[in-house]
Amino acid sequence: MLDNLYRQVIIDHYKQRRNFKELKGEYVRKVHYKNPSCGDVMTLFIELEHNQVKKAAFLGEGCSISMASASMMTELIENKSLKEISSLRKAFEQLIRNGVNPNGVDLGDSLSLQGVHQLKARHNCALMTWQALDKILKDVKEYNTL
Repeated sequence: MLDNLYRQVIIDHYKQRRNFKELKGEYVRKVHYKNPSCGDVMTLFIELEHNQVKKAAFLGEGCSISMASASMMTELIENKSLKEISSLRKAFEQLIRNGVNPNGVDLGDSLSLQGVHQLKARHNCALMTWQALDKILKDVKEYNTL
Protein backbone atom coordinates (compact mmCIF):
# COMPACT_ATOMS: atom_id res chain seq x y z
CA MET A 1 0.00 0.00 0.00
CA LEU A 2 2.80 2.45 0.95
CA ASP A 3 4.81 1.51 -2.16
CA ASN A 4 1.80 2.34 -4.32
CA LEU A 5 1.38 5.72 -2.61
CA TYR A 6 5.08 6.48 -3.10
CA ARG A 7 4.84 5.55 -6.80
CA GLN A 8 1.89 7.90 -7.18
CA VAL A 9 3.83 10.78 -5.58
CA ILE A 10 6.80 10.16 -7.89
CA ILE A 11 4.58 10.02 -10.98
CA ASP A 12 2.76 13.18 -9.92
CA HIS A 13 6.04 15.10 -9.55
CA TYR A 14 7.26 13.72 -12.88
CA LYS A 15 4.11 14.64 -14.82
CA GLN A 16 3.41 17.93 -13.02
CA ARG A 17 6.91 19.19 -12.27
CA ARG A 18 7.01 21.87 -9.63
CA ASN A 19 9.25 24.88 -10.22
CA PHE A 20 9.88 23.79 -13.83
CA LYS A 21 10.97 27.16 -15.15
CA GLU A 22 13.92 29.47 -15.59
CA LEU A 23 14.76 31.97 -12.87
CA LYS A 24 16.39 35.29 -13.69
CA GLY A 25 17.69 38.06 -11.51
CA GLU A 26 20.65 39.55 -9.75
CA TYR A 27 20.88 36.83 -7.10
CA VAL A 28 20.19 33.84 -9.35
CA ARG A 29 22.92 31.30 -9.89
CA LYS A 30 22.59 28.46 -12.35
CA VAL A 31 24.39 25.32 -13.39
CA HIS A 32 23.88 22.93 -16.27
CA TYR A 33 24.31 19.32 -15.20
CA LYS A 34 24.34 16.04 -17.10
CA ASN A 35 24.06 12.68 -15.41
CA PRO A 36 27.14 10.83 -16.69
CA SER A 37 25.57 7.41 -16.23
CA CYS A 38 22.37 7.88 -18.25
CA GLY A 39 22.38 11.18 -20.12
CA ASP A 40 19.63 12.96 -18.17
CA VAL A 41 20.20 16.72 -18.35
CA MET A 42 19.03 19.67 -16.31
CA THR A 43 19.74 23.27 -15.53
CA LEU A 44 19.26 24.21 -11.89
CA PHE A 45 18.47 27.80 -10.91
CA ILE A 46 18.92 29.02 -7.35
CA GLU A 47 18.10 32.47 -6.04
CA LEU A 48 20.52 32.80 -3.15
CA GLU A 49 20.39 35.77 -0.82
CA HIS A 50 22.04 36.16 2.60
CA ASN A 51 22.98 32.45 2.78
CA GLN A 52 19.39 31.41 2.16
CA VAL A 53 17.78 29.89 -0.91
CA LYS A 54 14.82 32.12 -1.67
CA LYS A 55 13.72 30.29 -4.82
CA ALA A 56 14.74 27.15 -6.68
CA ALA A 57 13.74 25.97 -10.14
CA PHE A 58 14.93 23.71 -12.93
CA LEU A 59 14.58 22.86 -16.59
CA GLY A 60 15.55 19.54 -18.09
CA GLU A 61 14.71 16.16 -19.48
CA GLY A 62 15.26 12.75 -18.03
CA CYS A 63 13.76 9.72 -16.41
CA SER A 64 10.87 9.86 -13.97
CA ILE A 65 13.19 9.49 -10.98
CA SER A 66 15.54 12.35 -11.90
CA MET A 67 12.78 14.75 -12.86
CA ALA A 68 10.60 13.89 -9.84
CA SER A 69 13.62 14.25 -7.55
CA ALA A 70 14.37 17.68 -9.04
CA SER A 71 10.76 18.77 -8.57
CA MET A 72 10.79 17.56 -4.96
CA MET A 73 14.14 19.13 -4.13
CA THR A 74 13.21 22.56 -5.47
CA GLU A 75 10.14 22.56 -3.23
CA LEU A 76 12.10 21.28 -0.25
CA ILE A 77 14.95 23.82 -0.26
CA GLU A 78 13.05 27.04 -0.91
CA ASN A 79 13.28 29.52 1.95
CA LYS A 80 15.84 27.37 3.75
CA SER A 81 19.22 28.40 5.11
CA LEU A 82 22.38 26.79 3.79
CA LYS A 83 22.74 25.02 7.15
CA GLU A 84 19.27 23.50 6.80
CA ILE A 85 20.00 22.52 3.19
CA SER A 86 23.23 20.81 4.24
CA SER A 87 21.27 18.69 6.70
CA LEU A 88 18.65 17.86 4.05
CA ARG A 89 21.37 16.93 1.56
CA LYS A 90 23.04 14.50 3.96
CA ALA A 91 19.73 12.92 4.96
CA PHE A 92 18.60 12.50 1.36
CA GLU A 93 21.86 10.88 0.31
CA GLN A 94 21.56 8.40 3.22
CA LEU A 95 18.00 7.66 2.12
CA ILE A 96 19.06 6.92 -1.45
CA ARG A 97 22.29 5.06 -0.72
CA ASN A 98 21.16 3.10 2.37
CA GLY A 99 17.37 3.32 2.44
CA VAL A 100 17.33 5.04 5.84
CA ASN A 101 16.86 8.51 7.22
CA PRO A 102 18.76 8.02 10.49
CA ASN A 103 18.00 11.42 12.01
CA GLY A 104 14.38 11.55 10.91
CA VAL A 105 14.93 14.74 8.89
CA ASP A 106 11.72 15.96 7.23
CA LEU A 107 12.38 15.28 3.56
CA GLY A 108 8.84 16.02 2.44
CA ASP A 109 7.82 14.25 -0.76
CA SER A 110 11.47 13.21 -1.31
CA LEU A 111 10.86 10.44 1.18
CA SER A 112 8.88 8.70 -1.57
CA LEU A 113 12.21 7.98 -3.32
CA GLN A 114 13.38 5.70 -0.51
CA GLY A 115 12.92 2.58 -2.65
CA VAL A 116 15.58 3.82 -5.08
CA HIS A 117 18.23 2.57 -2.65
CA GLN A 118 17.51 -0.95 -3.91
CA LEU A 119 18.33 0.11 -7.48
CA LYS A 120 22.00 1.11 -7.35
CA ALA A 121 22.04 2.05 -11.04
CA ARG A 122 19.37 4.69 -10.31
CA HIS A 123 21.13 6.37 -7.37
CA ASN A 124 22.62 9.04 -9.65
CA CYS A 125 19.18 9.73 -11.10
CA ALA A 126 17.78 10.58 -7.67
CA LEU A 127 20.90 12.47 -6.57
CA MET A 128 21.45 14.42 -9.80
CA THR A 129 19.73 17.63 -8.70
CA TRP A 130 21.50 17.58 -5.34
CA GLN A 131 24.83 17.16 -7.14
CA ALA A 132 23.97 20.16 -9.32
CA LEU A 133 23.15 22.12 -6.16
CA ASP A 134 26.55 21.13 -4.74
CA LYS A 135 28.19 22.64 -7.83
CA ILE A 136 26.36 25.94 -7.34
CA LEU A 137 27.11 26.10 -3.63
CA LYS A 138 30.74 24.98 -3.73
CA ASP A 139 31.83 28.61 -3.81
CA VAL A 140 29.62 29.61 -0.89
CA LYS A 141 31.95 29.51 2.08
CA GLU A 142 29.31 28.91 4.77
CA TYR A 143 27.92 25.85 2.99
CA ASN A 144 31.33 24.23 2.65
CA THR A 145 32.07 24.47 6.37
CA LEU A 146 28.85 22.67 7.41
